[in-house]
Amino acid sequence: FIAMALWGMIMTSLICLRQSDLKSVIAYSSVSHMGLVIAATLIQTPWSTTGAMSLMIAHGLTSSMLFCLANTNYERTHTRTLLVARGLQLILPLMTTWWLLASLTNLALPPSINLVGEMLMITSLLNWDMTTIALTIVTTLVTATYSLYIFLTTQHNKPPTHGHLMPVQTREHLLLSLHAIPALMLITLPKLMLKCEHSLTKTLSCGLKNKIFPRSLPTEYDTLNCYLNMPRTNPLAYSRFQ
Repeated sequence: FIAMALWGMIMTSLICLRQSDLKSVIAYSSVSHMGLVIAATLIQTPWSTTGAMSLMIAHGLTSSMLFCLANTNYERTHTRTLLVARGLQLILPLMTTWWLLASLTNLALPPSINLVGEMLMITSLLNWDMTTIALTIVTTLVTATYSLYIFLTTQHNKPPTHGHLMPVQTREHLLLSLHAIPALMLITLPKLMLKCEHSLTKTLSCGLKNKIFPRSLPTEYDTLNCYLNMPRTNPLAYSRFQ
């Protein structure tokens, strides 16, 4: 299943290069990233779990930001075709800055939290099997290709001559800022996410390892945590709480 997830990453990344619809490219890029998340989740190591959670949170912000940018282009050009909605850098220079930020974050360029998640997952994959290095290299190159393809196609070339393009509104900058600020907080304060991951890992390990509770548990919190996550088919463990 891990090999199938990695192979699915490559296939969906190649599909992105064949799309002419802007939203289709963004949607397939999300599917490609989730293939790496599935592979890391199946390994079930602390690093892979941390990387999977980091990438899911970071890509949730990045993908939503890209969809918002695609919608701003559609409201002005009334098309999602990449070859038609082009050259917006000369008309909407401030939106070009948002496009560059979203594209580089989707590319997992440092110091984005996407890079942290991908590095943790790729390291876990290499520790699991060194043959996965070929698949991860191909996926990384294709991801960089379609991320730059989105930015260069929409922002460069000759601008459209049909119709009148509306200027950028304040609500659009505010909406995009609400995507960028949480991502910046995760970069500067990674403990916000690592604490959640530690709690999740502790809960899962408690439910898996402590099927029958030991005679002495360290704290009342651990006792309650294990009790809530205990399998219902273990009457011996439940008898200790009677």
